[in-house]
Amino acid sequence: MILAITTWDLHLPSCHSLKEKRGVLKPLTVGLRRTLNVSVAEIGHQDLWQRAEIACAVIGSARPVVDDVLRAADRMVEETDGVRIMDTVTVFR
Repeated sequence: MILAITTWDLHLPSCHSLKEKRGVLKPLTVGLRRTLNVSVAEIGHQDLWQRAEIACAVIGSARPVVDDVLRAADRMVEETDGVRIMDTVTVFR
């Protein structure tokens, strides 16, 4: 069994309120859950308008499968309008 957690530190330059931030992050996190069947949570910078930290957890039976899911998740985050990835960290267990 392979467990991987990827964390993205994000910049949301177009957000000027927590409501706008939620409007950007909610479709992203729901899309990740629905499309890739992963666990996703906002884990940092909850009180900042233009910053967010989200984490995605994937469990699989083989490393290549987990890698594919994480690559797809990274593409989804990267392609989200209004989001700029500042840093990405992935940990395998």
